[in-house]
Amino acid sequence: FFGLSFENNLQPKVQWLKDVGMDRSQLAKAIAKRPRILKASLEETLKPTVQLLIDLGMDRSHVAKALAACPQLFGYSLNDNLKPTVRWLGALGLDDSQVAKAIMKFPQFLGLNLETNLKPIVHWLLGLGVDDSQLAKAIATCPQLFGLSLENNLKPIVQWLKQLG
Repeated sequence: FFGLSFENNLQPKVQWLKDVGMDRSQLAKAIAKRPRILKASLEETLKPTVQLLIDLGMDRSHVAKALAACPQLFGYSLNDNLKPTVRWLGALGLDDSQVAKAIMKFPQFLGLNLETNLKPIVHWLLGLGVDDSQLAKAIATCPQLFGLSLENNLKPIVQWLKQLG
């Protein structure tokens, strides 16, 4: 970071993040959690990530809150992670507002791996008899569920609940 020019690199990024809607405390929180955002490309990384969230219908205050809570969003590949996850959610039947709702509740959701986190849990839930509309509602209202381990958390909890009768 010491090699970065304040006027040409740091100041424009900090100002842009403020313009996105981040207040001083959100900005400090985001930079403390992920200082590398100050090295990220404004045009290739920061702006496209924010635009994706706005395109889903998130207003600037929700975008700022999500980025402050999970500045790692700026570290996820737009083409390899963020967009494929959003497309996959759409294919499951979620509309943009439901996807935005999930991100607002659990911004880390977009960083979960499709193959190792999201798809196995969805297939498991469908196997339990959850229908498509219930699945969409679960994703939108409780996206944190998908951050849990299927084998170490979800299956044992369901098995325990079944044993209770």
